[in-house]
Amino acid sequence: MDRHNNKNIFDTVVAELGNKEKYQVLHHRTANSMPMPSIESLNQLMELLKAVLFPGFYGQSEVQGENISYYVGANLDNVLRILSEQIKRGFCFSCEKELMLCNDCEIKAKDVSMKFLSRLPHIKYMLSTDVVAAFNGDPAAKNFGEAIFCYPSISALTYYRIAHELLLLEVPLIPRIITEMSHSLTGIDIHPGATIGEYFFIDHGTGVVIGETTIIGNNVRLYQGVTLGAKSFPLDENGKPIKGIPRHPIVEDNVIIYSNSTILGRITIGKGAVIGGNQWITHDVPSETKVVE
Repeated sequence: MDRHNNKNIFDTVVAELGNKEKYQVLHHRTANSMPMPSIESLNQLMELLKAVLFPGFYGQSEVQGENISYYVGANLDNVLRILSEQIKRGFCFSCEKELMLCNDCEIKAKDVSMKFLSRLPHIKYMLSTDVVAAFNGDPAAKNFGEAIFCYPSISALTYYRIAHELLLLEVPLIPRIITEMSHSLTGIDIHPGATIGEYFFIDHGTGVVIGETTIIGNNVRLYQGVTLGAKSFPLDENGKPIKGIPRHPIVEDNVIIYSNSTILGRITIGKGAVIGGNQWITHDVPSETKVVE
């Protein structure tokens, strides 16, 4: 094949791949051509946040008690800078008002970022209860530090609890990206819209799915392969799913759900109930009930 033919093939492929009319679904134009959110920057953000929430476990391992405040402060300064930029890009990605001034998004992003920082003590408290739940829930755990270093449950909940707070602050897109980053790392799929109480533990973890409108109480334990999903959802007049309606289970306090059980629909698993392995449940379960074969 001569050089002329090679150039023709190259030009044809470039023209085909760059055809926005043909591949509209794969192209997205942000407001005022603002760059899209960056996966690389969000990965950097999560590493900084893990260093802030678990000093010594992530980031610099040499952190000591007397310098921890300086360490946290320096990392938080970088968190604020990266988070503000990514939130701004998230606003612009979802903005349908092309004439909206980007300065508005920038000011709003900085304000939301500061509000998020004020929620970090709450996030750290919730994660501390999750670490206790992991230690108490698994006889194989030797100490709290092992749970932080090694347990996919703690990793997934770190991403989830950060993403959930951003979602409560009405940040678009970024929370979902963050929990999907965790999904790819741990195999645990938690939607940032789910509400999860204190002392939550997922033993082993792989294959767990927790849907958007799920509500989980305190002291709940799941095992690998559990699905808290939707049974069905209504469609609008155009045949498209109606968004945001409650469609996932409510799991009350002190519930244990063993491996590979599937619980579907807006049903309630009552306080203290125990769901055995490989169960298929689409109806309410009363409190203190054991569901086993």
